[in-house]
Amino acid sequence: QVQLVESGGGLVQAGGSLRLSCAASGRTFSDYAMAWFRQAPGKERESVAVIGWNGGSTYYSDSVKGRFTISRGNAKNTVYLQMNSLKPEDTAVYYCALDPFFNRIRTGQATYWGQGTQVTVSS
Repeated sequence: QVQLVESGGGLVQAGGSLRLSCAASGRTFSDYAMAWFRQAPGKERESVAVIGWNGGSTYYSDSVKGRFTISRGNAKNTVYLQMNSLKPEDTAVYYCALDPFFNRIRTGQATYWGQGTQVTVSS
């Protein structure tokens, strides 16, 4: 059974940093694109960052570009999101997701989803 487990969320002051991790298990995901999404209260879920199966392709939303960095672990079953210069508007539940297709996961469609981890940025 496929399982995605996120960790690393928490409460941080504006300007601070957090590193989210997502560990996938249940099969090999070396050929999958991996992504982070977020959903704030009262807002739609949005794509934050996506990384291709070999790490060669990445995508960032305009709202996080230059502040967040997505990366994959060597075993390819782990994805990270380094978040720097955090702002109160980054407050949301962050979800990791996996899909075989990079362009599809960019649009918000994914085969597998995690349960989410809360990130709260205080002003």
